[in-house]
Amino acid sequence: MSRAAVPGLPSRYPIGGQLPALYADDDFAQRFTAGLDTVLAPVFTTLDNLSAYLDPRVAPTDFLAWLASWVGAADDPQWPVEQRREAVVRAVELHRWRGTRRGLVEALRLALGVHAEVTGDGGATWSSTAGAALPPEPSSDPLVRVWPDHGDNEVDADRVREIVRVMCPVHTVCRVEVLPGPPTDEGR
Repeated sequence: MSRAAVPGLPSRYPIGGQLPALYADDDFAQRFTAGLDTVLAPVFTTLDNLSAYLDPRVAPTDFLAWLASWVGAADDPQWPVEQRREAVVRAVELHRWRGTRRGLVEALRLALGVHAEVTGDGGATWSSTAGAALPPEPSSDPLVRVWPDHGDNEVDADRVREIVRVMCPVHTVCRVEVLPGPPTDEGR
């Protein structure tokens, strides 16, 4: 898509109409300013619609990667356009929840369209007493279970692991299980 001069695009603010009365009837002045109007019309149109360029819900598709870079959103050109738009819209919210269960579940849902469940806390323990004994080892690392939204879809385990690696706190090692469907009560 080009945002250069558009043939026949009228200017909303023609310069010739804003000239003093002395030049209003001058043919040369009107033709000269009409040439400037042709050059300035795309600029004025872009400025008039600037809010649409900066809103990922309606921005031109080729602007999405640029907007994504502004907010640190994941932008995969292979994703459908609506999914790319939602990633940009929700980027700030996901950054706020990064390192939490909610953030991990939402990131997996947004990027892969899967359901996820996180069990275990992976938390840290400490003592306020100097010289106290070390705390016991945690019972287990957090477990991230992922299953497809619809039973017929395959879940890319490598992409799941990559998202979990990026979204989990750095001090935490998360285990990942990719399930064919929702977990049952006896599988928990």
